[in-house]
Amino acid sequence: MASAESARTILSGQAAIADWQESLYKDFHLNPELSHQEVRTSGIVAEQLGESGYEVHQGIGGTGLVGVLSNGEGPTVLLRADMDALPVAEATGLDYASQATATDETGKQTPVMHACGHDAHVACLLGAAKLFAQGRDSWSGTLIALFQPAEELGDGAQSMVDGGLVTTVPKPDVALAQHILVHPAGTVSTYAGAFLSMADSVRITLYGRGSHGSMPHLSIDPAVLASMVVVRLQAVVAREVPPGEFAVLTVGRIAVGAKSNIIDDHAVLELNIRTYSQGIRDQLLAAIERIAKAESAASGSPRDPEIEVYNSYPLTDNDPDVTARVADAFAAYFPAEAIGDYGRQTASEDFSDVPRAFGVPYTYWGVGMVDPEVYRAAEAAGEVSSIPANHSPKFAPVLEPTLTTGTAALVVAASAWLGKD
Repeated sequence: MASAESARTILSGQAAIADWQESLYKDFHLNPELSHQEVRTSGIVAEQLGESGYEVHQGIGGTGLVGVLSNGEGPTVLLRADMDALPVAEATGLDYASQATATDETGKQTPVMHACGHDAHVACLLGAAKLFAQGRDSWSGTLIALFQPAEELGDGAQSMVDGGLVTTVPKPDVALAQHILVHPAGTVSTYAGAFLSMADSVRITLYGRGSHGSMPHLSIDPAVLASMVVVRLQAVVAREVPPGEFAVLTVGRIAVGAKSNIIDDHAVLELNIRTYSQGIRDQLLAAIERIAKAESAASGSPRDPEIEVYNSYPLTDNDPDVTARVADAFAAYFPAEAIGDYGRQTASEDFSDVPRAFGVPYTYWGVGMVDPEVYRAAEAAGEVSSIPANHSPKFAPVLEPTLTTGTAALVVAASAWLGKD
């Protein structure tokens, strides 16, 4: 197919940029930045895009930026990478491990690490952008390279939309993105339909009456109230969600009290829910509110609980036609053993806010990042779960063939629209 030949021609320059790309990746990994603080990263990206001849638009939604490369008549394709890191203390032992610290949104000083692979995403998209710029004779149309802040907070894509993205760049015909995952490096995997779950975090503040630890009868103990809520919540998925539906309700944080002999006057629970269904999402949120209010009333709480929903992520629902086109392009370029089947993922992403704002179809795929021999050995031993995954302090993608494959995947996918016949 013509698009595969175009991709091969464009990617013929990949070996020549390998050292440059690896250097960029290690620099990003060594210098991670928290969500909405990606000033240094976006500055480097802007410089690199400018050197490749892209029209660069910075400051979209804060630290977000896009590069636009027009190359004659043809479709417009948007490729996206996220830039932010996590408040995690790195424990990989790599010689380019992060020692960075930063002030988070609560004002607390925290270590920072690229524990989710966004440094690789940026390096891969910069590599693809450079290769498209160098291989203009092999494609026609317009390429948009979008670098997004704050995916980890779930509001980075929307911040770019709110910051004028839609009126700043041409409307794409299709939007494409990828994520490195715990699968063998050198493999890629597509999935049509609901690929990543929608998600919400929920903060519940429960109110009691404080007292001395020696006089519990004078209190309304928020620790007991919080415990009752946590136990009751465990039955929501098990007894209220239909067995054929996917749902997760996790209580990730319980905060109450400051000293062993003090009964506090409030407790805070922080939850996370995930599902592929808007109806199930609504059901989970309603159950959380019902249980928090009912248990508060049963405990004689002096006031209703406060319930805040935050860090909401949309469903990533891959367009079947776009996904099929990308899958065909991958099959034409990569060897058969490189085409994986990761299945759908329970993680969440805000990428789809971008194509939704433009009203265009999209797809989002996975790229492997584990040394293939390490993965095969772990799989044979039934210990794949022992491989440090995304958000782990030991998350350490093998550099190659992860970067090569991730870069090629972007070029091949975009060439399915931009490649010359």
